[in-house]
Amino acid sequence: VQLQASGGGLVQAGGSLRLSCDFSGRSFSMYAMGWFRLAPGKAHEFVAGISFNGGSTMYSESVNNRFTISRNNAQNTVYLQMNSLKPEDTGVYYCAADWAGDTIVAVNTDSSKYDFWGQGTQVTVSS
Repeated sequence: VQLQASGGGLVQAGGSLRLSCDFSGRSFSMYAMGWFRLAPGKAHEFVAGISFNGGSTMYSESVNNRFTISRNNAQNTVYLQMNSLKPEDTGVYYCAADWAGDTIVAVNTDSSKYDFWGQGTQVTVSS
């Protein structure tokens, strides 16, 4: 399995970006997917996650009602629509895949539960 994140960039506060994560490998529809971010001086942070079939989503409190995670199982892609961006959203965003067959929860917020990681895409929000 390989994950390729894209869509990051520089945007002004209040703007929007859409991140994409392309999944290469078998059985994308059997993986829950998550987005995490790493900001300077901060710990790795869960941002959003979606269950293997898209039926459940979860967001961190800091992005709830601003970000939307979605997936297209026919295209092996997961998206993160980010609206009303704030400077504190700045960081490197990583997508990750969690095999649904070995978990009892629809969406894990614990990064250690994820099996595969992409290389990250930089998001910078200027004030």
